[in-house]
Amino acid sequence: MTTIQLTLPDDLAKKATEAGLLSADAIQEMLREQLLRRAGESLREIRSRVPREEMTPEIEQEIADAVQAYRVERRSRRVG
Repeated sequence: MTTIQLTLPDDLAKKATEAGLLSADAIQEMLREQLLRRAGESLREIRSRVPREEMTPEIEQEIADAVQAYRVERRSRRVG
């Protein structure tokens, strides 16, 4: 386990605490969501750079599978 220390403006810290956002669980969830979001953005960026003629059905399927896995993970975190 890693321990981190944050320095926040007092008003932001108060509001975040009142909203329950500074608990370890809440911060872990926010970080996981951000990592998943960035992974999805990265996939979209990669896809946009691949020339259409190089986009084989296998590559298309691999991207679609990765996006679907991202969406399933995101939904399961919302529910669970």
